[in-house]
Order: sequence, then structure tokens, then C-alpha cells
Amino acid sequence: MLIDATRSLLLTIDIQERLLPAIHDGDRVLTNTLKLIQAARRLDVPVLCSEQYPRGLGPSVADLSAVLEEGEILPKVHFSCAADPGIAKVVAQSGRRQLILCGVEAHVCVLQSAFGFKEAGYDVFVVLDAVSSRAPDSVLVAKDRFLAAGISVVTLEMTLFEWLHQAATPAFKDLRGLIT
Repeated sequence: MLIDATRSLLLTIDIQERLLPAIHDGDRVLTNTLKLIQAARRLDVPVLCSEQYPRGLGPSVADLSAVLEEGEILPKVHFSCAADPGIAKVVAQSGRRQLILCGVEAHVCVLQSAFGFKEAGYDVFVVLDAVSSRAPDSVLVAKDRFLAAGISVVTLEMTLFEWLHQAATPAFKDLRGLIT
């Protein structure tokens, strides 16, 4: 199944001040997440951002907070966004059935969110070059579990090209600079 911008919601998971510095390739995760958000904005894909226990891990990193709008940042204490009643309600109310996940940590909050939303009947896509963990091996094990569970593993470019669907459009011209 291809990703469809009209059916998608982008969920960024726990890219926070006190957590991101410990994440392997954290700069890549943040850069690719910001590209996903930019594309989502241009293509009218809703964006949500979770924060795991912000009193302890701090808020989302400044570069991410700067591009988010009021009401898009949702705190949680559950590791899974799907298990958090507030986040699950906002996702359900969006009417979007394809969830595009990015963030940290791949083997904890991203994995538990992906499994939870898949069990709830959503089509879940994990953007592999926009997720990571403290240890690279944790990402590899998480990827194996995603695939074994039927959760789609995609890349930033796959997501962008599938959202765009065709070239020679104003949206493609606006977003082609995100494709490297």
C-alpha cells in the first residue's frame, strides 16, 4: 500500500531536549523530521508531536517546537502514543487512517506506538531514517519487529514521493529541495 497524503497523519515521537543528545544520529532524526513536517504542512497532512514525561525529559527540542502549532504537542506518560487516551483521541478525531511515525526511541516509544496503532486498525508507516535509539542495535531489532508485525518501514524520500504522487506540480516544485 502506498502512502496517501489525504489519508495520512504525521506523528513525531519524543524528540526532546534531555533525550535527543543521547540518541545515535540524533541530528539526522531531527533534520529528517523537520523535512517531514515541512512537506506535511505543504500537503495539508496533520502533524502531532508527543512528549514523554516532559517534566523529566524536558520539552521538544527548540528547532522542533518552533515549527509546531498550538495544540500539536501532546504530553504523555505511556510509552505508547496509542495507549495514551488523549493522543489516541486526537488521532481518531483526525479521521486519518495512515499514521506516519518518526522520532525516538525506535525500540521503545516508536515501537510500542506502532504496534498499538496497528492493533487499533491503522495503517502504520515508520520512517526509518527519521527514527533512532541510544544504541544502533536497538534500531535494527526494532526494524525486524516492525517488519515481522506487518508495519511498513519507509524512508523520508519514499514518504515524500508517495505523498506528492507526481512531478510537475506546484507542490513538487515547492518540496523538491527536501529530496537529497
